[in-house]
Amino acid sequence: MAERILMIDDDSRLAGMVSDYLGGAGFRVTVAGTAQSGEALLKREAFDAVILDLMLPDADGLDLCRRLRGTTDVPILMLTARGEPMDRVVGLEIGADDYLAKPFEPRELQARLRAILRRKGGLVKSETLRFGRLEIDKGARVARVDGEERTITSYQFALLLALAERAGRVLSREALMDLLKGEKLEAFDRSVDVHVSRIRAAIEDDPKKPRRILTVRGAGYVFARDQD
Repeated sequence: MAERILMIDDDSRLAGMVSDYLGGAGFRVTVAGTAQSGEALLKREAFDAVILDLMLPDADGLDLCRRLRGTTDVPILMLTARGEPMDRVVGLEIGADDYLAKPFEPRELQARLRAILRRKGGLVKSETLRFGRLEIDKGARVARVDGEERTITSYQFALLLALAERAGRVLSREALMDLLKGEKLEAFDRSVDVHVSRIRAAIEDDPKKPRRILTVRGAGYVFARDQD
Protein backbone atom coordinates (compact mmCIF):
# COMPACT_ATOMS: atom_id res chain seq x y z
CA MET A 1 0.00 0.00 0.00
CA ALA A 2 1.12 3.58 -0.68
CA GLU A 3 2.13 5.49 2.43
CA ARG A 4 -0.38 8.18 3.37
CA ILE A 5 1.05 11.62 4.09
CA LEU A 6 -0.83 14.54 5.65
CA MET A 7 0.61 17.95 4.73
CA ILE A 8 -0.57 20.79 6.98
CA ASP A 9 0.41 24.01 5.19
CA ASP A 10 -1.56 27.05 4.06
CA ASP A 11 0.70 27.68 1.03
CA SER A 12 -1.50 26.11 -1.65
CA ARG A 13 1.14 26.50 -4.36
CA LEU A 14 3.79 24.70 -2.33
CA ALA A 15 1.31 22.06 -1.18
CA GLY A 16 0.33 21.39 -4.79
CA MET A 17 3.96 21.03 -5.85
CA VAL A 18 4.75 18.68 -2.96
CA SER A 19 1.61 16.61 -3.61
CA ASP A 20 2.51 16.18 -7.28
CA TYR A 21 6.13 15.30 -6.55
CA LEU A 22 5.44 12.86 -3.73
CA GLY A 23 2.50 11.41 -5.62
CA GLY A 24 4.86 10.58 -8.46
CA ALA A 25 7.11 8.83 -5.93
CA GLY A 26 4.28 6.55 -4.78
CA PHE A 27 2.92 8.45 -1.76
CA ARG A 28 -0.72 9.46 -1.22
CA VAL A 29 -0.81 13.07 -0.04
CA THR A 30 -3.72 14.82 1.67
CA VAL A 31 -3.46 18.59 2.25
CA ALA A 32 -4.95 20.61 5.12
CA GLY A 33 -4.63 24.40 5.05
CA THR A 34 -5.15 24.98 8.78
CA ALA A 35 -4.19 23.41 12.09
CA GLN A 36 -7.84 22.77 12.89
CA SER A 37 -8.55 20.89 9.68
CA GLY A 38 -5.30 18.95 10.02
CA GLU A 39 -6.12 17.81 13.55
CA ALA A 40 -9.62 16.82 12.46
CA LEU A 41 -8.22 14.67 9.64
CA LEU A 42 -5.79 12.94 12.00
CA LYS A 43 -8.67 12.02 14.31
CA ARG A 44 -10.70 10.54 11.46
CA GLU A 45 -8.06 8.88 9.32
CA ALA A 46 -4.76 7.01 9.62
CA PHE A 47 -1.62 8.59 8.17
CA ASP A 48 1.93 7.28 8.00
CA ALA A 49 3.56 10.71 8.42
CA VAL A 50 2.78 14.42 8.76
CA ILE A 51 4.51 17.33 7.01
CA LEU A 52 3.82 20.30 9.29
CA ASP A 53 4.42 23.97 8.51
CA LEU A 54 5.65 26.03 11.45
CA MET A 55 3.57 29.10 10.54
CA LEU A 56 -0.14 28.41 10.13
CA PRO A 57 -2.99 30.94 9.92
CA ASP A 58 -4.82 29.62 12.99
CA ALA A 59 -2.03 28.19 15.18
CA ASP A 60 1.68 28.03 15.81
CA GLY A 61 3.17 24.88 14.31
CA LEU A 62 5.20 24.21 17.45
CA ASP A 63 2.04 24.26 19.57
CA LEU A 64 0.32 21.93 17.12
CA CYS A 65 3.30 19.57 17.14
CA ARG A 66 3.17 19.47 20.94
CA ARG A 67 -0.56 18.67 20.89
CA LEU A 68 -0.12 15.93 18.30
CA ARG A 69 2.65 14.31 20.30
CA GLY A 70 0.20 14.00 23.19
CA THR A 71 -2.14 11.84 21.12
CA THR A 72 -0.15 10.10 18.35
CA ASP A 73 3.30 8.78 17.51
CA VAL A 74 2.94 9.50 13.77
CA PRO A 75 6.27 10.76 12.34
CA ILE A 76 6.32 14.56 11.95
CA LEU A 77 8.52 16.47 9.50
CA MET A 78 8.43 20.21 10.25
CA LEU A 79 8.79 22.93 7.61
CA THR A 80 9.63 26.57 8.25
CA ALA A 81 10.52 29.72 6.35
CA ARG A 82 12.08 31.24 9.46
CA GLY A 83 15.11 28.99 9.56
CA GLU A 84 16.06 29.96 13.13
CA PRO A 85 18.28 27.36 14.84
CA MET A 86 16.26 27.69 18.07
CA ASP A 87 13.05 26.79 16.20
CA ARG A 88 14.75 23.61 15.03
CA VAL A 89 15.93 22.74 18.53
CA VAL A 90 12.52 23.41 20.08
CA GLY A 91 10.73 21.49 17.34
CA LEU A 92 12.89 18.43 17.82
CA GLU A 93 12.64 18.64 21.59
CA ILE A 94 8.83 18.63 21.57
CA GLY A 95 8.64 15.61 19.31
CA ALA A 96 9.24 16.46 15.64
CA ASP A 97 11.22 13.71 13.88
CA ASP A 98 12.98 16.01 11.40
CA TYR A 99 13.12 19.61 10.26
CA LEU A 100 13.49 21.24 6.84
CA ALA A 101 13.84 24.94 6.07
CA LYS A 102 12.09 26.61 3.13
CA PRO A 103 12.93 26.83 0.29
CA PHE A 104 13.89 23.19 -0.14
CA GLU A 105 14.54 20.69 -2.90
CA PRO A 106 11.67 18.22 -3.33
CA ARG A 107 14.20 15.40 -3.54
CA GLU A 108 15.53 16.30 -0.10
CA LEU A 109 12.00 16.37 1.32
CA GLN A 110 11.33 12.93 -0.13
CA ALA A 111 14.63 11.56 1.21
CA ARG A 112 13.98 12.92 4.72
CA LEU A 113 10.41 11.61 4.64
CA ARG A 114 11.55 8.12 3.70
CA ALA A 115 14.21 8.24 6.42
CA ILE A 116 11.76 9.03 9.22
CA LEU A 117 9.36 6.38 7.91
CA ARG A 118 12.15 3.81 8.01
CA ARG A 119 13.12 4.84 11.53
CA LYS A 120 9.52 4.47 12.68
CA GLY A 121 9.14 1.18 10.84
CA GLY A 122 6.38 2.65 8.69
CA LEU A 123 7.87 1.99 5.26
CA VAL A 124 9.20 -1.51 5.10
CA LYS A 125 8.64 -3.28 8.41
CA SER A 126 5.48 -1.65 9.61
CA GLU A 127 3.76 -3.41 12.49
CA THR A 128 0.51 -1.64 11.67
CA LEU A 129 -1.58 -2.17 8.55
CA ARG A 130 -3.80 0.78 7.66
CA PHE A 131 -6.87 0.73 5.47
CA GLY A 132 -8.66 4.07 5.68
CA ARG A 133 -10.03 4.37 9.21
CA LEU A 134 -9.09 0.80 10.10
CA GLU A 135 -5.76 -0.01 11.76
CA ILE A 136 -4.53 -3.55 12.34
CA ASP A 137 -1.72 -3.46 14.90
CA LYS A 138 0.28 -6.67 14.45
CA GLY A 139 2.51 -6.07 17.47
CA ALA A 140 -0.32 -5.42 19.93
CA ARG A 141 -2.67 -7.82 18.09
CA VAL A 142 -5.54 -5.35 18.14
CA ALA A 143 -7.78 -3.75 15.53
CA ARG A 144 -8.84 -0.11 15.77
CA VAL A 145 -11.38 1.99 13.89
CA ASP A 146 -10.93 5.76 14.20
CA GLY A 147 -8.32 5.01 16.86
CA GLU A 148 -10.79 3.07 19.02
CA GLU A 149 -9.89 -0.52 19.83
CA ARG A 150 -12.47 -3.05 18.71
CA THR A 151 -13.08 -6.25 20.66
CA ILE A 152 -12.26 -9.48 18.81
CA THR A 153 -10.74 -12.75 19.97
CA SER A 154 -7.15 -13.77 19.28
CA TYR A 155 -8.30 -16.24 16.63
CA GLN A 156 -10.48 -13.61 14.98
CA PHE A 157 -7.54 -11.19 14.93
CA ALA A 158 -5.41 -13.84 13.21
CA LEU A 159 -8.19 -14.38 10.66
CA LEU A 160 -8.51 -10.63 10.05
CA LEU A 161 -4.74 -10.32 9.64
CA ALA A 162 -4.60 -13.23 7.20
CA LEU A 163 -7.21 -11.51 5.03
CA ALA A 164 -5.68 -8.02 5.32
CA GLU A 165 -2.17 -9.17 4.43
CA ARG A 166 -3.64 -10.59 1.21
CA ALA A 167 -5.93 -7.66 0.43
CA GLY A 168 -7.54 -7.94 -2.97
CA ARG A 169 -7.17 -11.74 -3.15
CA VAL A 170 -10.15 -14.06 -2.85
CA LEU A 171 -9.48 -16.66 -0.15
CA SER A 172 -11.58 -19.78 0.21
CA ARG A 173 -12.65 -21.03 3.62
CA GLU A 174 -10.26 -23.96 3.20
CA ALA A 175 -7.37 -21.60 2.38
CA LEU A 176 -8.10 -19.53 5.47
CA MET A 177 -8.25 -22.60 7.69
CA ASP A 178 -4.91 -23.70 6.25
CA LEU A 179 -3.35 -20.28 6.97
CA LEU A 180 -4.58 -20.44 10.56
CA LYS A 181 -3.44 -23.97 11.39
CA GLY A 182 -1.11 -22.69 14.08
CA GLU A 183 -3.80 -20.66 15.81
CA LYS A 184 -5.78 -21.95 18.77
CA LEU A 185 -9.42 -22.47 17.81
CA GLU A 186 -12.28 -21.57 20.10
CA ALA A 187 -13.71 -24.95 21.08
CA PHE A 188 -17.27 -23.69 21.00
CA ASP A 189 -17.17 -22.54 17.40
CA ARG A 190 -14.96 -23.61 14.49
CA SER A 191 -16.86 -21.95 11.65
CA VAL A 192 -14.94 -19.43 9.54
CA ASP A 193 -18.25 -17.86 8.54
CA VAL A 194 -19.26 -17.20 12.13
CA HIS A 195 -15.87 -15.70 12.95
CA VAL A 196 -16.05 -13.44 9.88
CA SER A 197 -19.52 -12.35 10.99
CA ARG A 198 -18.18 -11.41 14.42
CA ILE A 199 -15.22 -9.54 12.93
CA ARG A 200 -17.62 -7.59 10.73
CA ALA A 201 -19.73 -6.72 13.77
CA ALA A 202 -16.59 -5.25 15.34
CA ILE A 203 -15.01 -3.33 12.44
CA GLU A 204 -17.74 -2.57 9.89
CA ASP A 205 -19.90 0.56 10.08
CA ASP A 206 -22.84 -1.56 8.92
CA PRO A 207 -22.14 -5.30 9.30
CA LYS A 208 -25.12 -6.07 7.07
CA LYS A 209 -23.51 -4.06 4.26
CA PRO A 210 -19.79 -4.81 4.73
CA ARG A 211 -17.19 -2.72 2.93
CA ARG A 212 -14.04 -4.21 4.42
CA ILE A 213 -14.50 -7.99 4.32
CA LEU A 214 -16.54 -8.93 1.26
CA THR A 215 -18.17 -12.25 0.46
CA VAL A 216 -17.50 -13.74 -2.97
CA ARG A 217 -20.35 -16.15 -3.49
CA GLY A 218 -19.16 -19.70 -4.02
CA ALA A 219 -15.51 -18.73 -3.58
CA GLY A 220 -14.86 -17.29 -0.12
CA TYR A 221 -13.87 -13.88 1.18
CA VAL A 222 -11.81 -10.92 -0.01
CA PHE A 223 -10.44 -8.04 2.05
CA ALA A 224 -11.02 -4.76 0.20
CA ARG A 225 -7.87 -2.82 -0.73
CA ASP A 226 -9.67 0.50 -0.94
CA GLN A 227 -11.88 1.46 1.95
CA ASP A 228 -13.16 4.71 3.49
